[in-house]
Amino acid sequence: MELLFYGTHSRTSYIDGEQGLQFFRLATCGQDCQVKIWVVSFNHILGFELKYKSTLSGHCAPVLSCAFSHDGQMLVSGSVDKSVIIYDTNTENILHTLTKHTRYVTTCAFAPNVLLLATGSMDKIVNIWQFDLETLCQARSTEDELKRFTEDWSEEDVSAWLCAQGFKDLVDIFKMNNIDGKELLNLTKESLADDLKIESLGLRSKVLRKIEELRTKVDVLSSGIPDEFICPITRELMKDPVIAADGYSYEKEAMENWISKKKRTSPMTNLVLPSVVLTPNRTLKMAIDRWLETQHK
Repeated sequence: MELLFYGTHSRTSYIDGEQGLQFFRLATCGQDCQVKIWVVSFNHILGFELKYKSTLSGHCAPVLSCAFSHDGQMLVSGSVDKSVIIYDTNTENILHTLTKHTRYVTTCAFAPNVLLLATGSMDKIVNIWQFDLETLCQARSTEDELKRFTEDWSEEDVSAWLCAQGFKDLVDIFKMNNIDGKELLNLTKESLADDLKIESLGLRSKVLRKIEELRTKVDVLSSGIPDEFICPITRELMKDPVIAADGYSYEKEAMENWISKKKRTSPMTNLVLPSVVLTPNRTLKMAIDRWLETQHK
């Protein structure tokens, strides 16, 4: 399994006084949509030893960055699925899922000594997040990620999602109308105005935009399409895949549009592309065609 080593180790080390051993945690992430935790031990005599510990599987698309908090108690990861996930490193449960970005999340970092988090994205925005005890207590994202599909959310799950999106003031309205996951996905601008009595047009538009993002994620998850068949730019099944100079495959038209806008950087790594030449990925296209044939039988 190939991993992109964007991870870092926590700054806290654990020392065995008798053996003179130091232990560090290392987090790595990559194209397999997972974050892996490793234990690195160091001894001046024995040298380094690396052991696999566990896998965190909260994202549904490649993970581009991960970082520990200053005290090593939390781990954050950013993904192509546009979300940021914060884990408790002791229990490895998901504390919170942040979904403010509209493009791939390429970097994330905790501030030292204070509960501040910065996340950077290809939407050209850096978001600063501040956590307090109330925020962490309200986080129910562990259950959300275990369920994965929004249709299965309870009313409490919907409330947690509203808080995560910055719609805390709407929680009581949604609870009063018994909005669960299935109802959430069926909401329209008319039902938000007529049934939920949300008067602000701007607020209704923001809620609908977030619901549409959820619908898109559900469609991808429920389709059963292998992730390697999905274009990282459009998040749709590729019809004419090409290989770019960064080694990743994209839908030809989407990548051509990307380059035509004078973007000489990789959509996946954000690094400068050494070339804009696109090579047809015939092997991948054949695999997609075979998969499509099995779906139509």
